[in-house]
Amino acid sequence: MAAGRLDGRRAGDAGRTAVKILLVCPYDWHAPGGVQVHVRQLADELGSRGHRTTILAPGSRPSEDAGVRIVGRPVRVPYRGTVAPIAFSPGSWRRIRSAMRSFDPDVIHAHEPLTPSTSMLAVLAASVPVVATFHASLDRSRLMELAGPVLRQVSGRIDAAVAVSEAAAAFLRRVVDVPLEIVPNGVDVRAFAHPGRPVEGLPAGPKILWVNRLDPQKGFEIMLRAFGGLASEIQDVHLLVAGDGRDRVLLRSLPSELRTRILRLGTVPHAELPRYHAAADVAVSPATGQESFGIVLVEAMAAGVPVVASDIAGYREVVRHGVDGLLVPPNDADALAAAIRRVLSEPQLAATLAAAGRTRAETFSWQAVAPRLEAVYDRVIHATR
Repeated sequence: MAAGRLDGRRAGDAGRTAVKILLVCPYDWHAPGGVQVHVRQLADELGSRGHRTTILAPGSRPSEDAGVRIVGRPVRVPYRGTVAPIAFSPGSWRRIRSAMRSFDPDVIHAHEPLTPSTSMLAVLAASVPVVATFHASLDRSRLMELAGPVLRQVSGRIDAAVAVSEAAAAFLRRVVDVPLEIVPNGVDVRAFAHPGRPVEGLPAGPKILWVNRLDPQKGFEIMLRAFGGLASEIQDVHLLVAGDGRDRVLLRSLPSELRTRILRLGTVPHAELPRYHAAADVAVSPATGQESFGIVLVEAMAAGVPVVASDIAGYREVVRHGVDGLLVPPNDADALAAAIRRVLSEPQLAATLAAAGRTRAETFSWQAVAPRLEAVYDRVIHATR
């Protein structure tokens, strides 16, 4: 980057230097997902701090947001028990290069650039410094290990690499050799801490909140088995299910009386989730593994909802057992039910976990996370200069 270009950038608030940041998301912009939410919220926070951003992503339809450019049509690719809506085509390549020329960024921030999609293409096309954030955490990926030589070509174009947790970093180190620093996911803590009025029309009695995909990785079957035991003991308990997925078919085999106590909400728009949290007594996430962080846990904690989750890598970096929430062995429906029962039956425990959770959530607020990313941007821009 030329010195004149760097020095000509306008100053942001509090003496910050404003920069033009091209944010790149590899997944269908219109599909629900943690990476999409992360990128959208990061763009909003950077904009509030005086920077200019544009988001590139694949999409199943045009974006109504002027700050988002759709640069490819996604294809749904099954992978490790989930489906990744990605785009990797000559047409995407051309649109990405065109967007780069028109926006003329100071830095590119690509998310999951080792996924064969928009972020990978953007890194390969980059002519300015590249920051990459890695979100994924897998126990083992034979495909990525075999693709190591190709992935090293991509990682060689990255100026600064960020992992959202030690779990994500540990996975990445097995497939590429790139210096890493840990910057956690940012969460819109304010939105969940001040949700407004709870959703109306929900049944009376204790309410357990599920916010996630309905699939084996997220532990939906384990949740249903735990709820079956709880429902036989607690007459008016209900399960609120915000999310969708292939394991919705499991609901058909449940006794009709149990099904009436499960409220299927479908995919709830992210902006509407805080009002469901405000109505909940406990939030549960019994994922079986492959979790790098746990945004849903932080959102619940920010809302002051006690959390029960599985004791897995990634989640342990968010929730401290017995302090901010309760962690139970993965794949153990009985242990999950017992922990939920404790929260619902011990008001003092629930209040203690809720208060500690609110404090813990502030660690992951965008107001805490964004300055750390700004420092990374500044470092790579000045190094290139």
